Amino acid sequence: MITARMLHQNRRAITLICGVAICASLHTVSRAQCIVCPLNPATSSESYGIGSSGGNSTGYARIGNQFRASWWSGTAESWVDLNPATASESFAYGASGNQQVGWATINGSNRASAWSGTSASWVNLNPAAAAESYAYGVAGNQQVGMVILGNSTRASLWSGTAESWIDLNPVGSTYSVAFSTCVTQQAGTARVDSKDCASIWSGTAESWVSLNPANAIGSAAYGTHGGRQVGYATHLGRNRASLWSGNAESWTDLSPAGSSASYAYGIFSNLQVGEATVNGANRASLWAGSAESWTDLHAILPTHFQSSVAQSIWSDSTTVYISGSGYNTLTHRSEALLWAQPIPNPSAAAALLAAGALAALRRRR
Repeated sequence: MITARMLHQNRRAITLICGVAICASLHTVSRAQCIVCPLNPATSSESYGIGSSGGNSTGYARIGNQFRASWWSGTAESWVDLNPATASESFAYGASGNQQVGWATINGSNRASAWSGTSASWVNLNPAAAAESYAYGVAGNQQVGMVILGNSTRASLWSGTAESWIDLNPVGSTYSVAFSTCVTQQAGTARVDSKDCASIWSGTAESWVSLNPANAIGSAAYGTHGGRQVGYATHLGRNRASLWSGNAESWTDLSPAGSSASYAYGIFSNLQVGEATVNGANRASLWAGSAESWTDLHAILPTHFQSSVAQSIWSDSTTVYISGSGYNTLTHRSEALLWAQPIPNPSAAAALLAAGALAALRRRR
């Protein structure tokens, strides 16, 4: 059985979004107006923010010995327990508007799940024939993830109910999963001819496109936005943060100089976020379309944070929000974190995002 820990290690997905005004009311660390805000709930021994939508976040928190799907609206104190009454544990991964997705363990079986802000709103997305299922991403009323049928793991698409399930598994694939959706496109990975290939779909199994670069021995796509995709490819002995524009030939290697491994998890317009391993430590990272544009977000954290990862990026007209987590050596736990950076000249926000707001962020540090 696939466990939550295995899935967490595979995707390394940790995200959180909140507002600058909210962060200002908490214990914060700032450098040149870039604010870092911790959001671990008071009663939790560890927590992870994963999905984000505006100022709200999904994830999970450990309460006692139980992981519980969680929903925040900008502060640690706003934490909402989404764990269904009959579930032994649960995890929330994606968010869109007031919808959250993930999975809940019911009678020992993991079931793809959707919520709308409360435990009582839980919807079971598990198809009737499936042994288990998991949801990772949501946009509008579209959910993506995977379903286990017998010995087969199949990338999956839903539109709000178990009965709406669509099998995205490509012909010839022995394993596939969808991690992200922007409604018109889904992104994930599929195993074809014994090779894991970064993949995109347009709502059907037949629409599958492999993004795996010609010389890569494997790859995965974790995010999609605006016709571009992010993830990683294994090339020349290293896992390399990667960016595509809809086909394998468009592959761009984002791995920064000096890194031994890197991964990109989230994308918004021309900005990408993830992590890079430098001198043995994982460091939250930000790019604007090239390896040379890499910014080390970990450098903004207090020194007692040993490692960090950035998973999600989103912006309104005034602020760029980057979500992730870090391991705090003082509390000996992983804690959800937010990096928030005001956009210079808000009236030019759209142009900044299109051109790569990272350049502006770096100039202000």
